[in-house]
Amino acid sequence: MNNNQSSCKQKIIERVHIKPKWKLKNYGLRSSPGFVYQQPSVLIGRTDVASVTSWLAPIVWEGTFDATLIDFIYKKQNLTIATTVFALGKYTRFLKDFLESAEQHYFVGFRVHYYLFTDQPEAVPEVKMGENHILTIRKVPSLNRWQDISMGRMDILEKLIENELAGEADYIFCLDVDTKFYGRWSVESLGRLVGVIHPWFFEAPRHLFTYERRPESLAYISEGEGDYYFTGAAFGGSLEDVLHLTKTCREQMNIDAANSIEAVWHEESHLNKYFLYNKPSKLLSPEYLWRNINAGASQIKTIRFSHVAKNNADVRPNP
Repeated sequence: MNNNQSSCKQKIIERVHIKPKWKLKNYGLRSSPGFVYQQPSVLIGRTDVASVTSWLAPIVWEGTFDATLIDFIYKKQNLTIATTVFALGKYTRFLKDFLESAEQHYFVGFRVHYYLFTDQPEAVPEVKMGENHILTIRKVPSLNRWQDISMGRMDILEKLIENELAGEADYIFCLDVDTKFYGRWSVESLGRLVGVIHPWFFEAPRHLFTYERRPESLAYISEGEGDYYFTGAAFGGSLEDVLHLTKTCREQMNIDAANSIEAVWHEESHLNKYFLYNKPSKLLSPEYLWRNINAGASQIKTIRFSHVAKNNADVRPNP
């Protein structure tokens, strides 16, 4: 074999890419004979809110699903839900409420693996985990800007999914720590790609959305575009879809940084750009991310998950 042939063969070998072996999922929504539940209706339901998007993705509100039925169906699928949360600096003060309330309301009766990223493992409180719920603590470096903490999550999430979760979990949710659960959050939230509608903008027209409006940024969305405004505090889906989301957002933020621009709402701006052109397969209503400082709204029949009131200047490392 001459040198040219040897060189060519070596190049082919270098291109080999082994894809992650994703854990197999049973997508069939199978029930069983004799299981009794309330008869569904095509005529009676929520009339005060939209329960489906224009691309036919469901929007989950109280009154749009039967918890007894869907719990029965999904328990047959033997699912594991990975859940990530970041607590750096003074944000460790929110961990106790987050974890204790999650253990009361979050995927109760299903397998959950929490991955907690913190620069202070010693500050993590002891919280009794429910059956089949596991907490893994990972130490990460401290950062001086809350913006860097926020944007750096996408890189960590990408590596976690790609390197560890392929054979371990079926779905993943990425949640903010300065939050608390007040009601059920369970399998009604599962989907291929899941976004949560921001509580400040669910009644607003698109021109009021705080998208990135500077064309210089890869998070740019023009005035005439937009579906919903999604929060960066909660999103999720299948491992494959969330991996693609995090990788895309991370790459676009790196390009922006190289061009000396930072999107107005950091990774949330890039998340909204991604969701505009990669439509979520399921949307969660603001029940799944309210804010304790918000006034009530007639459409919100129950608050499942909420940001807690806090003094940003007190907990953030920089303005």
